[in-house]
Amino acid sequence: MAETVTPTVDDTPPPASTRRERRGWYIYDWANSAFQTTVITVFLGPFLTTVAELAAGCELGADSCDGSVYPLGIKIAAGSYYPYLISLSVFLTVFVLPVIGAIADRSAHKKRLLGGAAFTGAGATIAMAFVTGDRYLLGGALFLVANISFGAAIVVYNSFLPQLGGPDERDGISSRGWALGYLGGGLLLALNLVAITLLDDGDNPQRTLDLARWSIVSAGVWWALFTLVPLRWLRERPSVAALASGGNVLTDGFRQLARTMREVKAYPLTLYFLLAFLVYNDGIQTVITLASQYGTEELRLEQSTLIITILLVQFLAFGGALSLGALAKRIGAWKTVLLSLVLWTGVIIAAFRLPAEAPVPFMVLGAAIGLVLGGSQALSRSLFSQLIPAGKEGEYYGFYEISDKGTSWLGPLAFGLVFQLTSSYRVGLVSLLIFFIVGFLLLAAVPIRRAIVAAGNTPPRVL
Repeated sequence: MAETVTPTVDDTPPPASTRRERRGWYIYDWANSAFQTTVITVFLGPFLTTVAELAAGCELGADSCDGSVYPLGIKIAAGSYYPYLISLSVFLTVFVLPVIGAIADRSAHKKRLLGGAAFTGAGATIAMAFVTGDRYLLGGALFLVANISFGAAIVVYNSFLPQLGGPDERDGISSRGWALGYLGGGLLLALNLVAITLLDDGDNPQRTLDLARWSIVSAGVWWALFTLVPLRWLRERPSVAALASGGNVLTDGFRQLARTMREVKAYPLTLYFLLAFLVYNDGIQTVITLASQYGTEELRLEQSTLIITILLVQFLAFGGALSLGALAKRIGAWKTVLLSLVLWTGVIIAAFRLPAEAPVPFMVLGAAIGLVLGGSQALSRSLFSQLIPAGKEGEYYGFYEISDKGTSWLGPLAFGLVFQLTSSYRVGLVSLLIFFIVGFLLLAAVPIRRAIVAAGNTPPRVL
C-alpha cells in the first residue's frame, strides 16, 4: 500500500508522530554515528596521516616524520594534511548543505534525499578499502565525498525533528537520538577493538595500518545497513510549499535558498544564535576530530589506548546526553549549554597538561568529555529547532550543519597552521580555547525567549 502523504500547514502544529516513527528517527543516529566515531574520531586521522607520511618518503612505523606532500603542487607538512583536509571539506559544505536543505524543504520525498546522501557517504567510506600504500590523494578524495554526504544526510535528518514533537518535547527527543547514536557508535568501535586485539601484531606496522583501513570500511557497511530502518519507519510530511511545487525540485530549491538569503535579515536573533553555535561547536568538533591524532602523535599512546578511551567517551556520553537533557527540563536548554561550554574550557586546559605516554590521565579526560559531549550537542540541536521559521527547517539546518557532526573549519585550520609553525600539537590545542570562550560570550548574549517568538514559534515552559 502506498504511504499516505500528510501535508503540513505552516502556521499549525505538525501532526502527532508515532512511537515507531520516533524510533526510526533515533536509529539513524545509531547508523551514522559509526562514521563519526570509528572513522572521524579514531581511525581516519592516524590512518591518512600515516599514508601521507609514506607519500612524503617517511618509513612506516617511524617515531617522527618531517616530510611534506604536494597535493595540487602545494607543499603541506604530512602531519597537517588531515587537518587541512577537514577544513577543505567544511569549506565545500558551506556551498552544498544550505542547498540540500532548501531542496529538502521543497521536496515531498525527503526520505529519498536522506537515503541518497547516506548511501553515497557509506559507499565512499567502504571504498577506503582501496587506499593502500601511499595513495593519500585517493584517501583524501573519498573522505571529502563521505564527509560532505554525511553532512547532507544530517541536514535532511535534522529537518524531521520539528515534525516529531512540540516545543516541550524536542529536547528529550533530540537527547534520546543523540544518546542512542553514542551506543551505536560505541558498539561498532568495541567490535573493532576486539578485532584489533586479536589480530594486531605490535611488531608489524603494516598490519596495524591494514586493520585501521578495514575498521573504516566496517563503519561504511554499518552506516548503510542501519539506514534502511529510518527509510522504512519515518513518514513523509511535506509542507504546503513542497506539495504546491510543480517545477524542478533542484531549481526550486536554489530559488528558495536565494529568497531565504534575502529574507534572513528578518530573523537576526536566529542568525546570532547560529553564529554562536558555529563558533563553539567548531571547537567541539575539532577536539573530537583531532583527539586521536593528538593522542598518537603528541602523547605517543598506543592505538588500543585511544580506542578504549573513545569507547569510554561513547558510553558515558549516552548517560551524559540523557542527564543534561534532564537538567534542561529544570533550568532550560540555553543555560545547560552555557554550563557545558564552561566545562569544555576546562577540558582543553587539562588536555594541554596531559603527560606523554600516560594512558590513565588520557582516559580520565575522555570520561570528562563524555559527560558533556552529547548534551551540549543534542540540546543545541533542539534549541535551534525553536528558532527556525515554519517550513524552512531544511534550509536553516543546512546552515547549522556547517559546524555540526564531524564538520569544523576554523578549528582544524588553526590547529594545522599552529602545528606547521611550531611543530607542537600542544600549542595547536591551546589555540582552540578561543572558540569556547567566544562561543560562550556570543550565546550568553542571545535573548533566547525573544528569539523564539521572533521566529514565530511558541517558547517551551523552561528556557
